[in-house]
Amino acid sequence: MQISAGVWVIAGLMVLCVMFLMSMFAKLFRKAGPHEALVVYGFRGTRIVKGRGTVIFPMIENCRWLSLELMSFDVAPQQDLYTKQGVAVTVEAVAQIKVKSDPESILTAAEQFLTKTPQEREGLIRLVMEGHLRGIIGQLTVEEIVKQPEMVGDRMRSTCAADMNKMGLEVISFTIKEVRDKNEYITNMGKPDVARIKRDADVAAAEAGRDTAVATAAAQLAAAVAVAEADQSRIEAQTASLAKQAEAQRDLEVKKAAYQESVKKQQAQADKAYEIQTNVMQQQVIAEQVKVQQVEKEQQIKVQEAEIQRRERELIATVLKPAEVERQRIETLAAAEKQRLTAEAEGHAAATRTTGEAEAEIIFKKGDSEARAMNVKAEAYQQYNQAAVVDKLFTNMPEVVRALASPLANVDKITIVSTGNGDSAGMSKITGDITKMAAQIPALFETLSGMQMSELLGKVRPIGDKAPKPDDGKS
Repeated sequence: MQISAGVWVIAGLMVLCVMFLMSMFAKLFRKAGPHEALVVYGFRGTRIVKGRGTVIFPMIENCRWLSLELMSFDVAPQQDLYTKQGVAVTVEAVAQIKVKSDPESILTAAEQFLTKTPQEREGLIRLVMEGHLRGIIGQLTVEEIVKQPEMVGDRMRSTCAADMNKMGLEVISFTIKEVRDKNEYITNMGKPDVARIKRDADVAAAEAGRDTAVATAAAQLAAAVAVAEADQSRIEAQTASLAKQAEAQRDLEVKKAAYQESVKKQQAQADKAYEIQTNVMQQQVIAEQVKVQQVEKEQQIKVQEAEIQRRERELIATVLKPAEVERQRIETLAAAEKQRLTAEAEGHAAATRTTGEAEAEIIFKKGDSEARAMNVKAEAYQQYNQAAVVDKLFTNMPEVVRALASPLANVDKITIVSTGNGDSAGMSKITGDITKMAAQIPALFETLSGMQMSELLGKVRPIGDKAPKPDDGKS
């Protein structure tokens, strides 16, 4: 238990160290997703990290994230825009813009927008887009703006491309949402076309009515002719069908008569054959009954003979055999009891003698070995000097410290609450208390033995003095 507790403590400390290192590495490691770019600047210069991670060294490097996602915002100038004809119009459009994915464009965008908020960034881009939109609207007519919004979007993308490149941006799409004016120019612009379309629709409706009437008359005439022809064909088909039905009915009656005649003949033959077969079967049944009666009589005779034999075996098994078995059992039990009593008496006498001799021999040898061990230990203690005593004390000290710390081995879990008050908090407090307990071992020894440590060492032969030779009795 002591060794396993120490191993668990070391393992716990190692796990804490690994977790600490992992947390520190996690704080230093920065990752950039596919929708953003990480701009790292500092000791190693400026670099772009996209779609992967990198380590940021504290104090010498720093980083910022730049979004690569699509930015969508409205382009709607508050002032009126004048077309090529001098008509004041209001144009509302939607622009889709994003930062380019190449490192040079990301660096350019970072230089201009990295410290700005999304609202400030969109405001700058909107000003550029509105200026270009004003210039393009001034080069077009109202009809071109209304009827060809895709052309306006293409010209906006091509015109803004140069300025957007300078900011590291690109225009994904530019779509006109609405074009309106205060003088109803756009509304009146469609009225001639509406009148022309309405006129063409009326003419087309009249022509369609005429064609419908002609087609209806022709269809009615064709339908009447088709009905007459259909009636004639129907009458001819009905006549032919009735004739075929009459012929079929006649053929059916002839076949029915022939079939009934054949059935009656076969029925008469079957009745006669049935009577003959019935007589044959009755004769066979009578012969089989005679055989069955004969077999039954033979079986009854066999059953009676078997019953007689069973009775004889039963008398032998129930009367003679049990008496013989009982006699043999009683004789066997008597012989076994006699042998058991004899063996027990002999074994008891031999065990008594052997046990007494063995116990006496063991007691004698044990006393002799203990006496010799005490003499050897006394002679060894006389040879001790101060170094041996000190070595003895320090050698046994770990056992005493282990005994003092043994209660900790029975603790399954220790919760350490550190308030940060110096070194005497947390785990160091526990190890410090154990060290203080170990320092009190000499005082504990003096209390239990009643002898001062200095007095004990004063009575022991100093280091360097040779032990006196044992008296061999010749002097």
